[in-house]
Amino acid sequence: MTRVTTQCTQSPVAVKPSLARVASRRWRIRGSTFVSMLWLMVVLMCAIAPQVLISIDPNEQDISRRCLSPALSATDGVRNVLGTDQLGRDILSRIVWGSRISILVGAAAAVLSVAMGVPLGLLCGYYGGKTDRIIMHIADIQLAFPSMVLAIALVAVLGPSTRNMIIVLAIGGWVQHARVIRGQVLSLREKEYVKAAEALGATDAEIILRHLVPATFPTILVIATFQVAGAIVTEAALTFLGLGVSRVVPSWGGMLSDAQDYLVTAGWMATIPGFVIAMTVLSINIAGDSLRQAFDRRFRDR
Repeated sequence: MTRVTTQCTQSPVAVKPSLARVASRRWRIRGSTFVSMLWLMVVLMCAIAPQVLISIDPNEQDISRRCLSPALSATDGVRNVLGTDQLGRDILSRIVWGSRISILVGAAAAVLSVAMGVPLGLLCGYYGGKTDRIIMHIADIQLAFPSMVLAIALVAVLGPSTRNMIIVLAIGGWVQHARVIRGQVLSLREKEYVKAAEALGATDAEIILRHLVPATFPTILVIATFQVAGAIVTEAALTFLGLGVSRVVPSWGGMLSDAQDYLVTAGWMATIPGFVIAMTVLSINIAGDSLRQAFDRRFRDR
């Protein structure tokens, strides 16, 4: 009887990261996203219903209570948790009411940028030709100017107001949508399903609306999210320079402008709105990055 022996060869096995390492990485991602979404929910609640969250009038002045430091205990029956400014106005109330301007300007500017830039990007990418060259040349000329300088110039021409602020930020933001969507459409129009739709007799409008717009929607959403954060920073900067919304309206940028003469004696007047702006912008950026990872296959496969 012949004994047959077989030799087993072992193929190299890819070493996977430990469960603890994977879990810790996912916890960091989910933890930062959770904190960011929680912060944004609070900001949205403040913007939607500030009168429900706080009863103190943000413009109520009391010189006898000016520049009070943050305190959890009540003083003379009035509690100023985050202190007061140089006119005795409650900082917490102005933070809550100021969120309305920041969210309104940021969201409206992003929506208007999408409405302006996406159709132009689809038009340039799908048809090309002279229209593409003209629009892209205009975009290149606009990108040659620093965004803040362009915003200051436009506000100086149109005048400072909330409506003009939204228009200025939208004019500065359409270029990103137009250029990115154009590049994506140039790639998508060569796909087999687009060629098949053309062969079946689909009109240009049907191809754009049924195939190109859904394919570019994740990109549009991510860009718009980051534009909201940029618009909030720009609005605060212009208001700080006196070119933003009316000083009668509570705003985070206006609070920073009021606090510039009190940085040493009442530093909380600038620190608190600055922290709120930074946290809001950071949270929006983290949310946008999470959206990018959710839509990007390279991140989903990890």
